[in-house]
Amino acid sequence: MDTDSRQFATRFLDAVSSAPGLNFPLLRLVQTLLVSGGPVTLDQLAAWANRPVAEIHEALAAMPDTEYDAEGRIIGYGLTFTPTPHRYETGGHTFYAWCALDTLVFPAILGHTAQVTSPCRATGEPVRLTATPDGPTEVEPATAVVSLVTPDAPSSVRVSFCNQVRFFASADAAKDWLAEHPDAKVLPVAEAFDVGRPIIEQILAGDTASDCC
Repeated sequence: MDTDSRQFATRFLDAVSSAPGLNFPLLRLVQTLLVSGGPVTLDQLAAWANRPVAEIHEALAAMPDTEYDAEGRIIGYGLTFTPTPHRYETGGHTFYAWCALDTLVFPAILGHTAQVTSPCRATGEPVRLTATPDGPTEVEPATAVVSLVTPDAPSSVRVSFCNQVRFFASADAAKDWLAEHPDAKVLPVAEAFDVGRPIIEQILAGDTASDCC
């Protein structure tokens, strides 16, 4: 990454980390259980974290973007069963992600490979890639980029950040969007993964069993 991208990566980490209630260890636990292919109960989370259910419930209450089904089971946080533009296939299951960057960093966090398909925000052209723990490969079209923003004080990580982080078929296709978002930038897919590395490292450095709540 060049100096400007490194500075952007630092601002990006600060912005995402300041989102209310965002608990990286708990996020990783939720996603680890979700990728087994079904909704996650509070009892499951409590057992994995070795914490009382009430403590887990309190921690989740501080994460306002968490998705639940009608039975109160967790069905999404970053990775979700609810359809979004970002299709994420791994382990014989189909999931969706809240944003383009999620599809790039989750394989590194969860230790698997995923097939990603997402439409260009401007043209609708499909962007396809293989997301691995070491980064994206087989990106089609090769010119694809990811839009990134750094909200100063996000009240909701999904609204303030995720909804603006999309794939574009090329930097040229993103020109109109960039004109409307002058504080944002677009990066080639591999460079966008590099911007996400500090978050990957921060999440992997934590002890999910002892630090989650």
